[in-house]
Amino acid sequence: MARAGREIIEAVLLAVVVFMLLQATVRNFKVDGSSMDPTLENGQFLLVNRLVYTRIDMGRLSNIIPFWQTDEDSVRYAIHPPERGEVVVFQFPDPVKDNPKKDFVKRVIGLPGETVEVKDGVPYVNGVVLDEPYLLHKDMSNRDEVGLGDGEYYVMGDNRNHSNDSRAWGAVPAENIRGKVWMVYWPAPGIQILDVLNQIPGFD
Repeated sequence: MARAGREIIEAVLLAVVVFMLLQATVRNFKVDGSSMDPTLENGQFLLVNRLVYTRIDMGRLSNIIPFWQTDEDSVRYAIHPPERGEVVVFQFPDPVKDNPKKDFVKRVIGLPGETVEVKDGVPYVNGVVLDEPYLLHKDMSNRDEVGLGDGEYYVMGDNRNHSNDSRAWGAVPAENIRGKVWMVYWPAPGIQILDVLNQIPGFD
């Protein structure tokens, strides 16, 4: 009887640990609107990988961990920074224009240090046309060239005619990015892993 009780306690503790790990590394997000059609549809539920873009303060880490020595006063990513073509969830960057707590989902187009210009609906990154195989339709929007600073990302929705994105309000700071969209998990017929859609061939 004692053994059975111990096994139950161990199972409960394991479930709590797994739950806490999932809460720290994965979150869910519901798509609201059509700005990412056809990649993501209104009402779909997503799993967002929070760990991949976790920012680590190397200087603070050296003060916490004994024997950890670093001369760098910098921030590093746990796995890697946002990459072109990835679909990300982020906090809206301009609290004056919208609710600062509202999260958006868009695709990364431009990276820190690059320039982005839109001509007749076509994005040019550093003067080079961006191939976008994930689009069904393009719009005819035009935006002047903008330079992205350190830690700034240019994002756009896949449904360009119905997307409120960097063309309207500028770049997204790295600290606003919540995580990378990993998969659609509901409704069941639409389950898919997004990594296969995140490739932009022949650009970099």
